[in-house]
Amino acid sequence: MRIGKQEQAFTAIATSDADTITVRGHDLCDDLIGKIDFTDYFWLLVTGDRPDDKQRLMMNACLVAIAEHGLVPSVQAARMTLAAGPEAWQGAMSAGLLGMGSVVAGSSEAAAVYLAEVLGDNRNSGRDLVEVAKESLEGLKAKRQKVPGLGHPQHNTGDPRANRLLAIADENGISGDYVRTLRILGEHAPAIMGRPLPINVSGAIPATILDAGWPLEAIKAVPLLARAAGLSAHLYEESLRSIGFIMSHKADLAISYDGVPSKKNKMAS
Repeated sequence: MRIGKQEQAFTAIATSDADTITVRGHDLCDDLIGKIDFTDYFWLLVTGDRPDDKQRLMMNACLVAIAEHGLVPSVQAARMTLAAGPEAWQGAMSAGLLGMGSVVAGSSEAAAVYLAEVLGDNRNSGRDLVEVAKESLEGLKAKRQKVPGLGHPQHNTGDPRANRLLAIADENGISGDYVRTLRILGEHAPAIMGRPLPINVSGAIPATILDAGWPLEAIKAVPLLARAAGLSAHLYEESLRSIGFIMSHKADLAISYDGVPSKKNKMAS
């Protein structure tokens, strides 16, 4: 069964025969294993090209910045899944990755798309970027929508991870149009939206890595790969000293029932 038009039956990523395994034009055993680090390999796999020194630096920084974020919902889901099924690491890992939505970790993709939209409007219209950015922010305010890549419930005076990523991009000549767009939004958003809105890590990651040359369509791969490392740490710890059922029990105690009481309870009252 074929859905839609699919006439290009090809892949440019990998192939193999009885004697060789080829990945992106490189012999896996002779050219890659033991000769390339994983960040370089990640970049090569996705883009088809090896990263240069600046691209490697920026990707490494972004992966380190987002890998671990404490007991967020996706981590709790993974740990509780492993507690319930200790043999199912793959299920627990999947639970954690599937929990990366628009609010936690997956927000980098939303920020990337928004930055691309603002920058695209600037390039297509020829208008000043500040004017375009302010108009976009006014539109979000009118629709009562959040500004992707800005704001943080804890770091309301500035996300230290974002500040560090932007500093690395500046210091190494990586910062370009995406970082500039993000900074302009960050400069004008507080006054327009009426509240503190510092640049957060979900805005800094796409801005810096897009300026480094990473494809927009593959942005979500960055937090997914990073969080897989963090989830691995939590699942290993969960296998040694489980807190999954403790978290489940604490949640049960913290949440009160406010639904319709049973007939028995009504009679007792």
